Amino acid sequence: MNKEKKPGRIKSAVRRWLGVPISLTDGEFWAAYAGGQSAAGKSVTVDKALQLSAVWSCVRLLSETIATLPVGFYEKTADGRQNANDHPLYELLHNQPNADMTAVEFWEMIMASLLLWGNAYAEIDRTGKRITSLVPLRPERMKVDLSKSGDPIYTYRDWPSGTFRNIDERDIMHIRAFSTNGVMGLSPVSYARQTLGLAMATDEASAKVFKNGMRPSGVLSMDQILKKEQRNEVRESMVEQFSGSMNTGKMMVLEAGMKFQPVDLNPEDAQMLQSRAFNIEEICRWFRVWPGLIGHTAQGQTMWGSGVEQMLIGFLTFSLRPWLTRIEQAIRKSLLAPGERNKYFAEFSIEGLLRADSAARAAFYSTMTQNGLMTRNEARQKENLQPKPGADQLTVQSNLLPIDQLGKSGDSESAKNALREWLGIKSEETPECTGKTQP
Repeated sequence: MNKEKKPGRIKSAVRRWLGVPISLTDGEFWAAYAGGQSAAGKSVTVDKALQLSAVWSCVRLLSETIATLPVGFYEKTADGRQNANDHPLYELLHNQPNADMTAVEFWEMIMASLLLWGNAYAEIDRTGKRITSLVPLRPERMKVDLSKSGDPIYTYRDWPSGTFRNIDERDIMHIRAFSTNGVMGLSPVSYARQTLGLAMATDEASAKVFKNGMRPSGVLSMDQILKKEQRNEVRESMVEQFSGSMNTGKMMVLEAGMKFQPVDLNPEDAQMLQSRAFNIEEICRWFRVWPGLIGHTAQGQTMWGSGVEQMLIGFLTFSLRPWLTRIEQAIRKSLLAPGERNKYFAEFSIEGLLRADSAARAAFYSTMTQNGLMTRNEARQKENLQPKPGADQLTVQSNLLPIDQLGKSGDSESAKNALREWLGIKSEETPECTGKTQP
């Protein structure tokens, strides 16, 4: 059985450079080319970036948080809005976008693509005019060009066949991250390659320190000149016997005037620990995530306290909200027909973040029902409880009166007067309270 040996990454890139056109989706070439190299000497790719705990945590935090928020689909009415659960898009966006994925898995992949590649794609399948499924596509296999008229041209490389096919603009939902040209989103991994490369180099240096058993290197000197063969023999024997974590604690025997002078360079001198902590904060800065949310805090700082609530509000406002708005508007642009865009809309329910906090949910429902913003049955519905008779009315606090009504008789006084009239008791006949017992 003859197996054709595939050329290496560098060789393959050179061969293609010599005779084969290079596309934007040629991952082998661009990985071998200098585009992913950092000043620290590390090649930064998406797969290598995800091996950093800070990148993994930031991507998972944003992806899973947004993916687990309920997606509602609504219809605009004269009185406001109402649920449009009968619309075909509700089932796709809220429950199951395609036959193989749940809604959580779909939105996780969409968000991961946005956070790592800066672009997310989903192919739209239709039966007639009705959208029947949304299939996510891998961003690294997509090539986007512009026609002479300025319309985007999408070319996708299928796997595992490797064949290319064109996808019409109306059949694809393209969500862009931060962009400078409006055509393609910018990849955070690509622009943060210096930060990520430094973090990779720091982790590798830390691993080598522990591999050597936390022992510093040193200089071995002797009082005579050695030949090249003798020098290599001494170096190899010393490295094999005394280097590495498995050889920690071994006794070194020196002879023939040998002297060992250690080079004191510990992690604190090299500021390795501080560098690793700073790299985590830098990565969080790229993804706009508070470091405390991924388990990293500054020295002397706690993850819990009175300020955490405000930090979480900031996380919702400055980290989650831009992504949610970006996705909601992409749904309107790509999935709704022109005649439906002013009638229907999709919206993520941020109240889903309160699902794990019973006290916060109770306070929210209490405020909404007591101020006439939500009926009690609507609150029960959000808690998956059965509706109750008479709980569909909006209610407000009865002790709240307009200022111009202060001092006037209310409903209770009117009821008292009506009762007096029915009993035949006149107001002037009411005995005065003197504090004395009547005879």
